[in-house]
Amino acid sequence: VTSFFDQELQQLIFNSLNIVKREDIYPSNESYSLNTSSCVDMYSTTIYHEKQVRELCALHALNNLFQMKEFTKEELDSICYSLSPDVWINPHKSILGLGNYDINVLMKALQSRGYEAIWFDKRRDPNCINLQNIFGFILNIPSEYKVSFITLPLRRRHWIAIRQINGNYYNLDSKLDSPYILGKDINVIEYLKDELGKKDKQLFLVVDEERAENQDWLLKNSSSCCSRNLQE
Repeated sequence: VTSFFDQELQQLIFNSLNIVKREDIYPSNESYSLNTSSCVDMYSTTIYHEKQVRELCALHALNNLFQMKEFTKEELDSICYSLSPDVWINPHKSILGLGNYDINVLMKALQSRGYEAIWFDKRRDPNCINLQNIFGFILNIPSEYKVSFITLPLRRRHWIAIRQINGNYYNLDSKLDSPYILGKDINVIEYLKDELGKKDKQLFLVVDEERAENQDWLLKNSSSCCSRNLQE
């Protein structure tokens, strides 16, 4: 098990590495074209990390999960229109066109690539998760909406991707300056336990269609640990 000191040392080294700019996330004719994704190299591990633009955290979470520019804003907007084709105000995204996509959009996007987003009942123990069959995690958390230094009373949600890359799990939050190393299996389980213990946070397991259908994301013979809190 990686010690606390070793994790802190790895994180210190990780954060000190230079970030190499890659292609712009969006075409140059877009108003937000100055934002770039970053490629961080740690112990010869290349990590793709898109940073936050507007309210496009869902887009960044998806691309960070796939470790490439797999989706575009235009594709997610198109999914919104397909979900609600005959409405003036689309309920699946921001009316200002800034993003703020809901879970239906993420699920549809993942399905278009052969994956499913499985909602994880936070009353379950994360030890029940079969990490070997998980493509990644998407965490949904409350987020404050700020204009300059002023926090507005608007309810917003933020999407975060978590994925294992070359043996270590990383928090690929687009609001971070660089990916944050969580560690090995035991470390990510403890991290998920801590996050799910907080109010209004939701976890989705991303698995391929076959594993979703067979519930292979759940460890076999784990009913006792999974039902530990279900009676609460």
